[in-house]
Amino acid sequence: VTALSFAQNANRSYLSHTWKKNSLEIKTNDGSYQIKYLSDKIVETSFIPNGEIFNPISEAIINTNQKSKVKLTDGVNALMLYSKDLTILIDKAPFKISYLKNGGFILSEKNGYIKKEAETLEFNITPEEKLYGGGARAFETMNRRGNRLQLYNRASYGYETHADLMNFCIPMVLSSKMYAVHFDNAAIGYLDLDSKKDNTLVYETISGRKTYQVIIGDTWDEITSNYTSLTGKQPLPPRWAFGNFSSRFGYHTQEEVERTIQKFEESKIPVDAIILDLYWFGKDIKGTMGNLDWDKDNFPNPDKMIADLSKK
Repeated sequence: VTALSFAQNANRSYLSHTWKKNSLEIKTNDGSYQIKYLSDKIVETSFIPNGEIFNPISEAIINTNQKSKVKLTDGVNALMLYSKDLTILIDKAPFKISYLKNGGFILSEKNGYIKKEAETLEFNITPEEKLYGGGARAFETMNRRGNRLQLYNRASYGYETHADLMNFCIPMVLSSKMYAVHFDNAAIGYLDLDSKKDNTLVYETISGRKTYQVIIGDTWDEITSNYTSLTGKQPLPPRWAFGNFSSRFGYHTQEEVERTIQKFEESKIPVDAIILDLYWFGKDIKGTMGNLDWDKDNFPNPDKMIADLSKK
């Protein structure tokens, strides 16, 4: 009750709502919410500020609108939207959106959407929970609470025990309370996991959709399965992809490639693939990285090389 008692935003007030085809639209004085269940354990919430047109196209999720039994109750002071496991409580005055799992509080909008220097979505979290996610990074602990994570894909070369960015980011946070929040927007920004130590989760962006999905589960496996049902599950790789690969910083010549595979054969070591990382496109990385044609001086007949390797 304490967690649900604070107002979300003193400047945001409930005006009306519409319930149609398992989708709830709430009109407020500064915009509208669209809330819909994608499954019994995944709900999507979007905020559309006044004067903006909602972009329904996601760059991240597939169409997972599974059939789920969702009910709406309309009380004097609150709306309650619920499936078997996941409940959304919308207090009308003061306005507030809260998420409950099996009847217990997990997350609520603190200020919700606010536009200042950046566009932000703010949430209340509990003091004891641990936070994970955000993509590939190297920290001293797996619990990433207390960090403000940049959402911008960039490699980190030569890192040791710490790297704020490592190749790819995912705008998704996992909680030890067995829920996840995925921010469905491709723009760059930040994911602030309570860096100010005021029990606040903040998603910051420069533009784009104000859409997020709350995902619940009873185990890490279930949360991961529910999340990947949202974003798509890659097909099983071919059998050879599970085999032994020959790989190094780069093979400099066609002769070196063929000689390497010949050595595997002579040593009776199974090999299923060889990775030509660098040098096939030029003698030096600088100035040639990104070329899409073969360096014919060192790889005079790449078609024959590939055909011969395929036969093996």
